[in-house]
Amino acid sequence: MKTFLLIVRWTVGLLFIFSGLVKANDPLGLSYKMQEFFEVWGMHFLNDYTLAFALVMNVFEIVAGVAVIIGWRMKLFSWLLLLLIIFFTFLTGYALFSGKIKTCGCFGDCLPLTSAQSFGKDIFLLVLILILFFAANKIKSAVKPAGAMVLLLLATVGTGYGQYYVLQHLPFVDCLPYKKGNDLLEQMKTPANAIPDSFSIVFTYKRQGKQLEFDQANFPADFDSTYEYIDRKDKLVRKGNGLTAKITDFSLQTISGVDTTAAVLATPGKYLLLLVKDFDHTEAWLSGFDKVKEAAAQKNLPILVVTADADKAQSVLAGLAILKCDATVLKTAARVTPTYVLMQAATVLSKTSYVDAEKLLQQIKTQ
Repeated sequence: MKTFLLIVRWTVGLLFIFSGLVKANDPLGLSYKMQEFFEVWGMHFLNDYTLAFALVMNVFEIVAGVAVIIGWRMKLFSWLLLLLIIFFTFLTGYALFSGKIKTCGCFGDCLPLTSAQSFGKDIFLLVLILILFFAANKIKSAVKPAGAMVLLLLATVGTGYGQYYVLQHLPFVDCLPYKKGNDLLEQMKTPANAIPDSFSIVFTYKRQGKQLEFDQANFPADFDSTYEYIDRKDKLVRKGNGLTAKITDFSLQTISGVDTTAAVLATPGKYLLLLVKDFDHTEAWLSGFDKVKEAAAQKNLPILVVTADADKAQSVLAGLAILKCDATVLKTAARVTPTYVLMQAATVLSKTSYVDAEKLLQQIKTQ
């Protein structure tokens, strides 16, 4: 029994530590996923707090994982983990059975799981945590209290600092389709073996006090003005295989609204994209940008400003080429605002946070 509980503890602990570390690599990604749930539930007032929720959750997952492995205060942590896994199981179950959320983001973007896989993983963990919950009295700490406190403090401080770092400097590991080395045009291609979902448009009409439903291929032979339109909806006829292009919504437009995505990604040679979702805190990066702009001019390196706020961009960065892009796309492509992306045609050569502008200057000087 002791060996069995040890295996269960290590399994639960390592899974929680791994889950926390993957999400701590990109806490903004988790906060955006939380916002997706809140949008579906109509709880928009919580959107401003999702980053704080994400930061705390990631720290807790790692700390709880360490505590379970060393067997420290198992009564407390078995209770906390049980409540957490019940909550996670609800979320993954909702994503699976409602169909309103495609993925739960359990392991972030680095290890995407389907809703079914996430739900199965949480059921597995629920069983293991229940075992620990009922056997908590039998588990003794493998580390003295002082040592346990040091370990948990190190886990807390380390995770907290790591998250602070990536919020300033970009994730340690970029798992998104806009990462270094990727060809954006290739990422925008639909896989050859992709099978899309097939839908049928179902109409609802009212005639002589009765509601009738039929699709676009089966209108009644006597259809006329006596049919009163009520509603229309898309009905899933055949489920596809879920394969889609990794980038589906990347679009660059000129100030006048002309789509110039293909032209930009076909630019010969190297160029620099400045991804700026908004201009709320320009004082933090404008001086560094002036140095980048000067160095780029010396190397004849074109700079294109990509933003969701074109009007503000024209006033703040007058004289530069401004391109419009959706804010959601920019949140995915650049976790830090602003982010410099050095490109060669459609290939991403590097991504650099404004905080690391000096590193970018060194790159430009070697071009």
